[in-house]
Amino acid sequence: QAQLMESGGGSVEAGGSLRLSCAASGYTYYTMGWFRQAPGKEREGVACIIYAGGRSLYYADSVKGRFTISRDYNKNAMYLQMNSLKPEDTAMYYCAADRGGGGYCLTPAIYNYWGQGTQVTVSS
Repeated sequence: QAQLMESGGGSVEAGGSLRLSCAASGYTYYTMGWFRQAPGKEREGVACIIYAGGRSLYYADSVKGRFTISRDYNKNAMYLQMNSLKPEDTAMYYCAADRGGGGYCLTPAIYNYWGQGTQVTVSS
């Protein structure tokens, strides 16, 4: 049974850092990503990683240069290091995974498995 569990959210001041973790179980996932959703807004892709021999990383323009996605394949885990946080980064952050590939990995629709989310709040 697939299970994803996020951790590491919290409240920080602007300019601070947080590291989110996603513990995955059940399968080996080919594609994994981080998404976020702020109140009243649609869920948006933040960063994703595809394992394809090597690996491919993708970031939303709004987080490039500030966020770093990584995976530990031995632990079946994924991480999101978030630096230089801004108030507009405030949202519920979700881990997503899929056993297959194909499609643009920053698109929520390609994922079959989701975690419950962890809240990130950045104050100005």
